[in-house]
Amino acid sequence: MIASNEKGKQCVRQLASEILLKVDSRKAYADILLDHNLKDSALSDRDRALLTELTYGTLRWRGKIDARLSPYFHRSSGDTHPFIRNLLRVTFYQLLFLDKVPDYAAVNEAVKLAKAHGGHKVGGFVNGVLRSFLRERNRTTEPGPTNSQAGLAIEHSHPQWLVKKWLDYFGVEETAALMRANNEIPPLVLRVNSRKGSIETLLDLLLTRGVPAVATQWSPVGVSVQSRSAVDRLPGFREGLFQVQGEASQLVSYLLSPQNGERILDACAAPGGKTTHIAELMADAGDLIATDSAAKGVQKIRENTARLELTCIRAARADVSHRLASALSEPYDRILIDVPCSGLGTLRSHPEIKWQRGAADIERLSILQRKILQRVASYLKPGGICVYSTCTLAKDENENVVEDFLARHKEFVLEEAASYLPPEARSLVRGSYFTALPHRHNTDGFFAARMRKVA
Repeated sequence: MIASNEKGKQCVRQLASEILLKVDSRKAYADILLDHNLKDSALSDRDRALLTELTYGTLRWRGKIDARLSPYFHRSSGDTHPFIRNLLRVTFYQLLFLDKVPDYAAVNEAVKLAKAHGGHKVGGFVNGVLRSFLRERNRTTEPGPTNSQAGLAIEHSHPQWLVKKWLDYFGVEETAALMRANNEIPPLVLRVNSRKGSIETLLDLLLTRGVPAVATQWSPVGVSVQSRSAVDRLPGFREGLFQVQGEASQLVSYLLSPQNGERILDACAAPGGKTTHIAELMADAGDLIATDSAAKGVQKIRENTARLELTCIRAARADVSHRLASALSEPYDRILIDVPCSGLGTLRSHPEIKWQRGAADIERLSILQRKILQRVASYLKPGGICVYSTCTLAKDENENVVEDFLARHKEFVLEEAASYLPPEARSLVRGSYFTALPHRHNTDGFFAARMRKVA
């Protein structure tokens, strides 16, 4: 008979392997799958934490894990089933990075799950792989880090195509530092709803209720929560006292510098973090149109707008790569274009993106981004402000898109980002662009350009 705590551990490893399988096969986001499993399961707090650790840890270090696993796959006959491959990844993560579970226990649990999934032959294969790895690991030492492209890719668990791109962009030392930062656990950052309180009142509420939190370094309205609390259980969430929003993302709205009473467009706005911040900065007075191409995205904007009790926002479904409907096409004073991008600045929160994107995606997205920027900027009034932003760190999606647009549209001029950021954040620039970097600023990687239509 299997003890209940052992059953729990097996259940956690099975859930983690199933989540990773869906991430692979569906290109799904791990956080959404994980959230569904945590809500639907009766796991203890300890097992919930372990499931989260195994899922994100395996995704962060998948490149390094696969490099250690690949010799054993070559020795096997036939293809390895995707579930078994991910079960082995989860177990290798335990063996390589965790020390709370003894090696023999991790191996035994994996073998039991493999047998339950594929029978004794599959269980024997998993047992052989894991015990061979343990024997060889004890006989040899892991090779030290290298500055070669392939070596950096394995050491820091990033795909080679991305390492090459960043080496060209940042150089060796900064690329290595960036990849190290990408493998860290990100902070949970909130933005205070300035229509309902101040950063001091929110901090006081959180600390009084036993939630450790500090003010953020760069954003004057940000709070970093120093625990892994469920967001909807934090004090003040249901009352609309804050919005979950990364610190770098909060700074983009300052570049737009929205004013009371203006007509403003937030294109590609879901889930509404920047939209609701813009509304607060314009004193919830004016006409703020927030569009998204997906019905679920529009619904999410409306939910956040209602929870924060903001009244100037109108959410609408629209594909901004095409001509806007007449009701949306009247000229705007300011436009934020937060384009669809590869998301390479968010790898701390979404490590699966490393394994889901490729160089072809960058090229495809840059074409879409140029189309959206050109289309949406045409709705700006003379003298108006357009902010182009991404959460990626790829020049093809950032500087190259903006510079191509400016070369084709002489009626627009680039403005210095530092002049419009909060004083504490004016150092977050690269050239004239707002550029936040995980390894320098402990934020997501973000890029933004502020442009004015002068004629």
